[in-house]
Amino acid sequence: MTVAALPEVLAGVHVVAVPMRVPFRGVLVREAALLRGPRGWGEFAPFLEYGPAEAARWLAAGIEAAWTGWPEPLRDSVPVNATVPAVPPDEVAGVLARFPGCTTAKVKVAERGQPSAADVDRVAAVRSVLGRSGRIRVDANGGWGVEEAAQVLGRLARYDLEYAEQPCATVEELRDLRLLLGRRGLDVPVAADESIRKASDPLRVRDLEAADVVVVKVAPLGGVRQALEVVEACGLPAVVSSALDTSVGMAAGVALAAALPDLPFACGLGTVALLAGDVTTEPMAPAGGALPVRHVAADPGLLERWAAPPERTEWWRERIAAAHTHLTGVPT
Repeated sequence: MTVAALPEVLAGVHVVAVPMRVPFRGVLVREAALLRGPRGWGEFAPFLEYGPAEAARWLAAGIEAAWTGWPEPLRDSVPVNATVPAVPPDEVAGVLARFPGCTTAKVKVAERGQPSAADVDRVAAVRSVLGRSGRIRVDANGGWGVEEAAQVLGRLARYDLEYAEQPCATVEELRDLRLLLGRRGLDVPVAADESIRKASDPLRVRDLEAADVVVVKVAPLGGVRQALEVVEACGLPAVVSSALDTSVGMAAGVALAAALPDLPFACGLGTVALLAGDVTTEPMAPAGGALPVRHVAADPGLLERWAAPPERTEWWRERIAAAHTHLTGVPT
């Protein structure tokens, strides 16, 4: 991929700070830098703790969207799942109501400071709302050890899980958990997320037979084309997910899902509903449980409404410069 020159990238930067409706993985306000290029808009929004090397992949994805464009789609809409943060059971129905038409829900579990009983109660509440025909997947973000994961998943299995996403932190633990679940007769497929998007070698998941499903995100993998290559090399069913993107970033995730040869699962691309605002007058919000495949243009008025303070804008511009150096090897 040809990388746009840094002055060209910085010339079209707009930094926004959008509040969350409910905290998600500790995030209360989602900051993002939107990039405007000749092909439209891209997004650069690595989480604040990520260093320049990791953030560089996110910048590559934003530049791909705004300067290169995406592969041709194979479908014109993409089914999506609802996302349920680590909320109490009595809040589950309200969260799911923000995802009209979605019949699959991803439920956050293994939240720090919460007992496993809270996970069971939350999943039970989701099953009650979705009914027997709905699909439920849980996401632990690597929060369990192997034995704890097997025990909690054993309790959750009664709610008919579609799969467990990143139940343990390492690829080796995922492999060991799959073997342990098999020995205990628990039919809970394992999906790898962080072991794909944060790994220096995402193909170790394939090599160690550590997962049944791979979860891929456009930005952490460096763009739609890079993510397609990872999915092809892994040779496993794929789910496309988001990283708390605005609608601009979400469009890239939809573009990836639309370009996959096979799409057996609903995708985690409905998280715009978790934001209290957006940067476009036509948000990428699910309708009938699906998202259309299209580009998104940022609205000048909304960019102004959600504009980050000057000091945060400068911080993001410096972050873009550092990430750009990693992409090009040319110091700023």
